[in-house]
Amino acid sequence: MLRRVLAPKVASRNDNSMNRFEKLLGLKGEARLRFLDGEFQVLSPGDFVRCAVTGEPIMLPDLRYWSVELQEAYATAEISFERNRAVKARRHR
Repeated sequence: MLRRVLAPKVASRNDNSMNRFEKLLGLKGEARLRFLDGEFQVLSPGDFVRCAVTGEPIMLPDLRYWSVELQEAYATAEISFERNRAVKARRHR
């Protein structure tokens, strides 16, 4: 018997809905933040933000890398560095 396998729905970066695992774990959803020098201000409560480059969720206690200028969060230092380098390269063209 052949079964048709459906691909899972991929959420877009701008999709504010939570997936079933996030609901199951009782997460509040995506937060909105204002990024400042050395700290951030919570504009809308939530448990996580999304990496501006990869789209992966970053729990607020784990958030370490962001750009004040671009108002973006990053999952790792490497992603932050590459994004910063790409933005600077575009400006110098």
